[in-house]
Amino acid sequence: MLAGTLAPRDASSHGDVTPQPVDTTGLEPLGPDWRAESPYRGNAVATKIGQSAYNQNCARCHGIDAISGGIAPDLRFLEETAEGDAWFLNRIRKGAVINGEPKMPPFEKLMNQEAMWAIRAYIDSRPEE
Repeated sequence: MLAGTLAPRDASSHGDVTPQPVDTTGLEPLGPDWRAESPYRGNAVATKIGQSAYNQNCARCHGIDAISGGIAPDLRFLEETAEGDAWFLNRIRKGAVINGEPKMPPFEKLMNQEAMWAIRAYIDSRPEE
């Protein structure tokens, strides 16, 4: 199932990269209520879907293979805990504004929670090195 279509206005806050929908076929549907913790941690299917979704939507700022080049936080160091999950989910859903300047667009209207948690599963799979 696709996360939805993107309207041009949705992409404007993401610079010159148009956010891509994520095909979450093969993942257990999570329903309408947002999960507080990652339901896909260690799930190979979610990790594969998350890798593709990350590369299409996150790598430009957060780095290829989830290794930050300094533009945005290195997400590999995000704790694999309820607190880390809460921070991740808040950021990906609501975006980030720092000193009044948008730094990350909100993805809540662009992706479903299955796609977001799949990205989290991929990030969790990346070694901190």
